[in-house]
Amino acid sequence: MPERPVAVVTGGASGIGAAVVAALRGRGYRVAALDLRADADADHVVAVDVSDGPAVGGAVAEIRRTLGPITALVTSAGHYEMAPVAEIDTQAWRRMLRVHLGGLFHATRACLPDMLDRGSGAVVAVSSELAVGGGEHDAHYAAAKGAILGLVRSLAAEVADRGVRVNAVAPGPTDTPLLAPDSPWRAPEYLATLPLRRLTAPAEVARCVEYLVCDAGFSTGDVLNVNSGAVI
Repeated sequence: MPERPVAVVTGGASGIGAAVVAALRGRGYRVAALDLRADADADHVVAVDVSDGPAVGGAVAEIRRTLGPITALVTSAGHYEMAPVAEIDTQAWRRMLRVHLGGLFHATRACLPDMLDRGSGAVVAVSSELAVGGGEHDAHYAAAKGAILGLVRSLAAEVADRGVRVNAVAPGPTDTPLLAPDSPWRAPEYLATLPLRRLTAPAEVARCVEYLVCDAGFSTGDVLNVNSGAVI
């Protein structure tokens, strides 16, 4: 029996990350979750802050020893808050970049060598429709998510000839704990502006991630927009 492939999912304890863990396990992957929480429903869980590069490197080394070489990486760990630009202090700005862009960089740097050694692999980063369209009071979040797209496209060009594909999904507002009950993205007035008139479901984003990891061997440097029609 062939060895089951191994995937690492950051932010795998809840929301989109938890849905991705379930989807990839359903496709036969052994899945390791990296999260601040240690209660992810995965084959192996490491509690870690993805903005901490050395800690992420140590976590991936542990996963490698436990499950084997990594064949896929999905970065969905996130942080969200709204604020006018004038109220975004340096600490808030840096935190947003450290979690989103830094999390992608640290996890990719730790997992990529296994894929390059194998001559195949897939990286999928979770960005946002705000990276494309921007949003009022979302400057630091949109900037961090936009930077993810630049890194994805650059890395895709760098490693394509070595068998590794790098893509992204850009969800619109998604029904996860990151959106507070009183979030303006949940307001009926906002939902009425969407062609599908509803939030995106985590499982819908996970299906797109699963497709990019498992089925889209022809795709690299691409972005799938999963946003109920928010950006068309």
